[in-house]
Amino acid sequence: MTEALTLIPLDNVDPALVEALLDRAFEPERRQRTAYTVRDGVDWLPGLSFAAIDGEDHLVGTIQCWPVALTDGTGRAHPLIMVGPVAVLPEAQGKGIGKALMTASLGALSPQAPLPQVMIGDPEYYGRFWGFSNAATAGWSLPGPFDPRRLLARCDNPSVLPKEGMLGPWRR
Repeated sequence: MTEALTLIPLDNVDPALVEALLDRAFEPERRQRTAYTVRDGVDWLPGLSFAAIDGEDHLVGTIQCWPVALTDGTGRAHPLIMVGPVAVLPEAQGKGIGKALMTASLGALSPQAPLPQVMIGDPEYYGRFWGFSNAATAGWSLPGPFDPRRLLARCDNPSVLPKEGMLGPWRR
């Protein structure tokens, strides 16, 4: 990154500013995406969600993480953390802001009890920097259209992940 950047907890930012940034980064139609259905009705996780503020105190990026679950064929829900969206203003992209947000979010996971993480994204990019892979997700379903190649998981021990299941909101 070539300019000053500060990461702060996302819950310190006005939600209207976050929504405006998401609209600029992904277009207002973003709410029609399958990822929104996966996390429908749950709140993002404050301890894993961050905002990027530039040197002029403008919001330039955000990352949100969500409690989701993979429900297997027996009806058992396996809790996961859904990473994303990672959003950066179009004019601020390519400066390492998204990478800084991802690193902060994943670094905030508890090493004592790290839940597996899931995301929809580019396997080459997220695999290279953070170890996300689609190797364990081939039998997973989502409540809407998705590209199976882009459904990624990250887990210290992938053998604990169910081979099949439906991804959706984690409701206790």
